[in-house]
Amino acid sequence: MANQPTNPPPQSPSAAPQTTGSGDSKLLPPDPVPRPATYIVQLPREQILRHPPPENAKRMAALTRREDRRRRSCCRRCCCLVLCLIAVLVVLAAVSAVSLYLVFDFKSPKYAVTAVSVRGVNLTSPAPISPRIAVSIRAENSNSKVGIYCLRDSAAGVYYGGVELSNGALPQFYQPRKNVTVVRAPLAWSGVELRGAVVTALRNAQRRRTVPLVVRVEAPVRFKVGSANTWEMMIELKCDVVLDSFTLRAEVLSQKCDHSVRLY
Repeated sequence: MANQPTNPPPQSPSAAPQTTGSGDSKLLPPDPVPRPATYIVQLPREQILRHPPPENAKRMAALTRREDRRRRSCCRRCCCLVLCLIAVLVVLAAVSAVSLYLVFDFKSPKYAVTAVSVRGVNLTSPAPISPRIAVSIRAENSNSKVGIYCLRDSAAGVYYGGVELSNGALPQFYQPRKNVTVVRAPLAWSGVELRGAVVTALRNAQRRRTVPLVVRVEAPVRFKVGSANTWEMMIELKCDVVLDSFTLRAEVLSQKCDHSVRLY
């Protein structure tokens, strides 16, 4: 048999050489996979502070309501404590006053105006009047176990027809138990010059020999009970006095005195 030519076996595509346009056969590496990109976004600070997230706004509103409730609760507690303290003080004052009356047989002091002398007044002159008046007050303490301290910062005044003529203060003194004390208070001119209708009314009263005056006194006092002293109280005294004249040697024709004790 004659030998027939044989065809070579076909080559696989992977075994085929790769060529470039220049004719040189080179293997190219694959392209690298790109990494994930990172982006930084900058916002203005004012925009961030001005527009908080909704969840932050809700949280802030809840915290604000909680703080408001706490403040209201604290205010209520403070008000209750103050009211309780005031009530306790009132009860203690009432108990002390009752003890003065019951335990120590407390008697209210008595007061009377014994003399009134007027200076710097000439009702026959057309010039304005600037009176200076001295008042003597009789204080009677009939208590057998209680003394009375008359403290400073008292106030006294003499009035005619609602017009203050003179004012001043009482001297400080201590009045022991079962004692009568006469206190003289020289009062200064009030600064009001009397003229016109007031002077005419005084002249008419002087002519009738009935000059009505009002004496007012406010004096802070402490009561001495045994070896202890009470808190400071205020005695308010008002005396309606009728004089026979508006002069240095005036005499008291009649009087009516009322007083009260204010427990502050």
